[in-house]
Amino acid sequence: MTLSTPPVVLLDLAVATAGPGAPWLPDAATAAEVAEAAERAGITALRILDETPEATTLDATVLAGHLAGRTSTLGYLVDVRTSHHAPYNLARRLLSLDRASGGRTGLVLRPGEGDEVSAAVAPDQAASDPALRWQEYAAILLRLWESFPAEALVGDQEAGVFVRDELIAPISHDGSFYRVNGALDGPSSVQVRPLHVVADTDVLSWDQVAATADLVIVDRDRAPGADQALGAALRRVGRDRADVALVGRTAVDPAVLRFPQALTTDLRSWAARDGLDGFDLVPLAEGPGSVGASALAILETVVPLLGSRTGATLREATGSVPAPAETAGAGTTSVEVAS
Repeated sequence: MTLSTPPVVLLDLAVATAGPGAPWLPDAATAAEVAEAAERAGITALRILDETPEATTLDATVLAGHLAGRTSTLGYLVDVRTSHHAPYNLARRLLSLDRASGGRTGLVLRPGEGDEVSAAVAPDQAASDPALRWQEYAAILLRLWESFPAEALVGDQEAGVFVRDELIAPISHDGSFYRVNGALDGPSSVQVRPLHVVADTDVLSWDQVAATADLVIVDRDRAPGADQALGAALRRVGRDRADVALVGRTAVDPAVLRFPQALTTDLRSWAARDGLDGFDLVPLAEGPGSVGASALAILETVVPLLGSRTGATLREATGSVPAPAETAGAGTTSVEVAS
């Protein structure tokens, strides 16, 4: 990122429902206030967290859907682990949200465990590696999101044609962790498929990341060298570094917000030094209920100085180029399109 290029700007947000940390996090009303302020400030997206260390949180897809109904240009990245979510169900839920929001949705798929539905028919009952599970899961999602192209939905009453069946491409996946057959039951979104975001480069290899990622988030201590590692991995699968945004995640202490110009200078220097395309800002608390206040302060004082990328869709805002279908399936066991 050059100093003259607006960065991708993300802001973390979660609504707690229980747990010792719940009083520190915003409630649903404050979250709506943050979303509206985020849209006014022109940030790229809110990152909706599905878990925090000391609190049970509201389901990220539910919160994103609620907030997306109150905004018109703001993007939403939804954190979801593989645990307890069958790939087909998650693919359908995220694509529905992406269609309803007009192409403003992305998924931060986190490595985890499986789900009881998929486990019952898993081809390899001994398979357990979280990184390999994530890799297979991600490839399935991308295939499913493209299985029902928007142009297949015709709705021509005079001709008696509702759907062009020949354009629908059901997947036939028989891997180590999952067995998935069929197409989704609704068409792709205006941005074709939700953004696929990777945030666990400490668990996943760069080659696994490069095969499917539209955007990559790295913690500050892992940012040095990430630009070069990501670029090399992308080239190995026939993609370009410019296809994927690299975003650095950093906590923002409330005390630092008293000096927004200094914070902005530090962020821009960090981006130039480590080849970042933007930032994932994490508001910290200094008392009960103060995470929401910190988020609002970031939006009101830092973002106007920093600037941010926006666009008609989240994909346009981040400048990401989707991984080709054959790349998305790289490294998995038998992912093919059924004839």
